[in-house]
Amino acid sequence: MRILQKLKVLLGMTKERPYGFRPIKKGDLNVIMDIERQVYDYPWSEHIFKDCLRAGYRNWAFIKGEQFIGYAITSVAVGEAHILNICITPACQKKGLGKVFLSMLFSEMEKEQANCVFLEVRPSNVSAIKLYQTMGFKKIGQRKNYYRHADGKEDAWVYSIDLPVA
Repeated sequence: MRILQKLKVLLGMTKERPYGFRPIKKGDLNVIMDIERQVYDYPWSEHIFKDCLRAGYRNWAFIKGEQFIGYAITSVAVGEAHILNICITPACQKKGLGKVFLSMLFSEMEKEQANCVFLEVRPSNVSAIKLYQTMGFKKIGQRKNYYRHADGKEDAWVYSIDLPVA
């Protein structure tokens, strides 16, 4: 019974709603940049995030209680959604929260009439690939020399999933 209760809490199915999300605000940029620099060897610049806010992308903060624990930059147009950047603070990784956050994002994307989601991921990001595959994403292609890397460039694997997710 304890496992079921933990799962319900994790998925926000109890009166306690420990996880939520909201649109990113300009005031969130400092914490976003802190997380971005902790997680990525080649982080996005603050300028890129500001451009995403100005451009009207769907920019989401992932919240636990009052604590900002992650973010996603997404785009939705013509029935397709694209996850441009998604990240959870290192202290909250490997706890099933990526699944929770992606599920929340899928729900929002469906509300905006998206029927599929695309993303790119580094082949070296094994943890993210496992998460995406667990969620039902399928590899559909590859972009050559997409990411900066210590050795020059690294390809991106392109994944997609159809909505709604069963």
